[in-house]
Amino acid sequence: MRIAFYGSSLLSSYWNGAATYYRGLLEAMARLGHDIVFFEPDAFNRQAHRDIDPPDWAEVVVYENTPGGVARVIARAAEADIVVKASGVGVFDDELLEGAIAAAREDALRIFWDVDAPATLAEIGNQPLHPLRRALPHLDMVLTYGGGPPVVAAYRALGARSCAPIYNAVDPATHHPVVPDPRFAGHLGFLGNRLPDREERVERFFLEPARRSPDQPFLLGGAGWESAALPANVRHVGHVFSRDHNAFNRTPLAVLNIARNSMASIGYSPATRVFEAAGAGACVITDAWEGLGLFLEPEMEILVARDGRDVEEHLLTLTPGEAAEIGERARRRVLSDHTYHQRASQLDRLLKDSFAERRERCPA
Repeated sequence: MRIAFYGSSLLSSYWNGAATYYRGLLEAMARLGHDIVFFEPDAFNRQAHRDIDPPDWAEVVVYENTPGGVARVIARAAEADIVVKASGVGVFDDELLEGAIAAAREDALRIFWDVDAPATLAEIGNQPLHPLRRALPHLDMVLTYGGGPPVVAAYRALGARSCAPIYNAVDPATHHPVVPDPRFAGHLGFLGNRLPDREERVERFFLEPARRSPDQPFLLGGAGWESAALPANVRHVGHVFSRDHNAFNRTPLAVLNIARNSMASIGYSPATRVFEAAGAGACVITDAWEGLGLFLEPEMEILVARDGRDVEEHLLTLTPGEAAEIGERARRRVLSDHTYHQRASQLDRLLKDSFAERRERCPA
């Protein structure tokens, strides 16, 4: 089937944490025989920070960040069997959602793909006239990046016909062990952009432990931290291109995952970073959230911290040998249970079932 996908960016991970999720899942879908066209705006300086060239498994259309540019790519929704509007494009989101639904063929599937469902639900819950609320009756399906049963129930309560999580995973060809790189040496590494709904948790789980461990080197990657008041032992390396994620994850003693506020409160939302780091064989310390055990076994395949003191305790007792063993167990687990090939197979079944249901509702 031909899939028209309107998202933030496939080519760049700059201010775009969903990039590797899109790449892993859509490449796996292409390998299953689907024809992918990805539409992304020329916005937020992402095209100047590309991680990859346009791949051979998808057509990538970079459109002008103008009403005319948006109108031209919306018109192409009529070419597709499946039309997907992802959340968080960042520009013309409402116009893309409404326009793509209207332009889709009568027999095409219409899907909203929410890559930040907890935040979206908090935004639209009390706004019955929100464009997404108005669009839900016209959608065949809502897919989410995570959120599990609470998010599914919330979307169904708002009128979604169907809702299913398609979780992050690992692409073994992209995320795998590499030789440690001195550029990323440190005791604990954290990779994440500076976002308002995560900054307080970064302070609590990363910066406070760094201040209390002044003799240990901490490593911070991601955009937006240039103006932050960082402890002297925290080295900020700026935006880390996806080609360097393996080295960033593999080199420090451990790497830290910190969920955004909304995702931590809902749970069932493993970040791309968790699977990327596990695929590289890194020892991951994560903040605690509901549903973690569905993906990795706490204390065996991933270490869990309820607060910054727990992070410190892990770092005090963790040896390089133990870190390597935890990382290897995590790597074996994600290769066994959490690959993008497996996620794509799940998605492929969902789409085929939904397509059959749509034909029953809208016979030719």
